[in-house]
Amino acid sequence: MKEEIGEWLKSNDSKEYFELLGFPSVGADPTHLRDCVQCATWLKEWLVRIGAEVSLETAGFAPPVVVAELNGGEGAPSVLLYGHYDVQPPDPLDQWQSEPFVPTVRDDRVFARGAQDDKGQFFAFLCGLREWMGATGRKNAGLTVRIVLEGQEESGSVGLSALLEDRAFRKRVAADTLLVCDTSAAADLRPAIVAGLRGVNHFTVRLSAASRDLHSGEYGGIAPNAAQGMAELMASLHGADGAIAVDGFCDGIEPPTDDELRAAADGMPSEEAFASDIGTEPCGGQAGRSIVQRNGFDPTIEINGIHTGYGGPGSKTVIPCEAIAKLSTRLVPGQSPRLSYEAVKRHLTERCPKGMRIDFSEFTGAAAGFRLPLASPLFRLAQDLLCEMDPRGAVFQWDGASIPVVSALRAASGAAPLLVGWGQAEDRIHAPNESYSVRQFLRAKEWATRILPALGGC
Repeated sequence: MKEEIGEWLKSNDSKEYFELLGFPSVGADPTHLRDCVQCATWLKEWLVRIGAEVSLETAGFAPPVVVAELNGGEGAPSVLLYGHYDVQPPDPLDQWQSEPFVPTVRDDRVFARGAQDDKGQFFAFLCGLREWMGATGRKNAGLTVRIVLEGQEESGSVGLSALLEDRAFRKRVAADTLLVCDTSAAADLRPAIVAGLRGVNHFTVRLSAASRDLHSGEYGGIAPNAAQGMAELMASLHGADGAIAVDGFCDGIEPPTDDELRAAADGMPSEEAFASDIGTEPCGGQAGRSIVQRNGFDPTIEINGIHTGYGGPGSKTVIPCEAIAKLSTRLVPGQSPRLSYEAVKRHLTERCPKGMRIDFSEFTGAAAGFRLPLASPLFRLAQDLLCEMDPRGAVFQWDGASIPVVSALRAASGAAPLLVGWGQAEDRIHAPNESYSVRQFLRAKEWATRILPALGGC
C-alpha cells in the first residue's frame, strides 16, 4: 500500500484533488459566494476537458449548480451522479493541526476541509469516470452520464431545489439510476449500500424578554431570564427517558420490517466501538431502544447550539434579554417535514415563558426520509460488484444522516437511487482535522470504474 500511496501522490488525480480542496467553498456563508463561484468554474473546466457539455445554473443568490452531460447516444441507458462542492465552515480554527484549506498529507491521509465531505468522495468517482472513458477508447461506451454538483447541500440545497421546480431542468437530469457517493462504508472500509436515509429540518428559535441585558442584582427576582426560559423550553422537547415529548411529531411513522432490522444490525458497529469513536457512552435517544433503531429508524430532535448571555472569562452578572437556539430534526419515512416542524413550533409556542416572546426563522431542509426495497435488482447488481472489490461483501445501512435533496432529485429525475460511499468515522467530517485516506479515494475511484460499465451493459 505504501508504494500505491506514493504513486497516487505523483498522479494528476492527487494534484487536481488538492486544487479542488483549496477553494474555501463554504456555501452557507454569503461572504464565500465568490469562492463557491470559483470552485464551480474550476469543476466546469475540469468536466469540459473530459468531453462533457457543462453549464453553471443559478437560482437567486445561491452558489451555482454545475450541470454536465456526457451523451452516450440515442437510446443509451443513463445515470445521474450527484455530489456537492460546498463544505462546512472550518471553525473552530484553533483546533486544526494544519490550515483547513491547504491540503496536508500525514501518513496515508489528506487533511483539509472537504477532504471527505464531499469533495473527496465525488471527485474520486469523477477520476474513475475519466479512467473508464480512457480505457474504453471511446467517449463513454454507450452510457449517458449526467452530473449535478451543487454548492449548498450543507445549508438546505435551496438553489438546486428551486431549479428542480423547472420542467426543462427536470428533463436535463432525467436518468435511470441516481448515483450518490456521499455516505459511509462499514468499519474497516467494508462496502455498504445505503438502503435508506433520514430526512431533515433545521431552524432557529429566538426567545426575547427585556429590552436589554439587565444587572442581575438590581433586577434579579423581577425580570424574566431569557437564558433560563430557553433552557426550560429545550428541556421540554424530551421526556426523562429520552423519548420525544412533542405531540404530533411522530405521527405517521412507518416502522422498519424485521428483515430491515436484521440487515441493519449486520453492519452496525458495537456499543463499545461507538463509545471508542465518540469518547463517551452512546446513550442518546430513547432508553430501551437498540443502537440500530436509534440511529437508522427513529426520528430525533437535536439542539445544535444555544447562544445567550455572557460566556467570556470571569463573570458578568447580567440577566440575558435574548436567547437563540439552533435545532435540527431527523425524520423517518411516514413523517411530514412540514407537519413535524409545525408540531415543534406549536409545542414551544404553547410553553413560551411568561413575559417573553418566541420567534422562528431560517427554516430549511424540509426533506422527507426514505427507505428502498432490499429486493431491488439494482441492489443485487451493486452487491455483486462490491463483492468483487471486497470478498467480505457489502452490508446494508440505513443512514441516520441526511442528504436532503436526494428525495427531490429522485422524484425529479425518475431515477432509482444507489448510494455507495466510502466515509469512515476517523474522517471527522464537520469537525476540525477532517481527512480522507488514499485508500478510500482509490476505493471510490474503483467503484466508478465498476458500476458505470455495469449500468451501461458493457
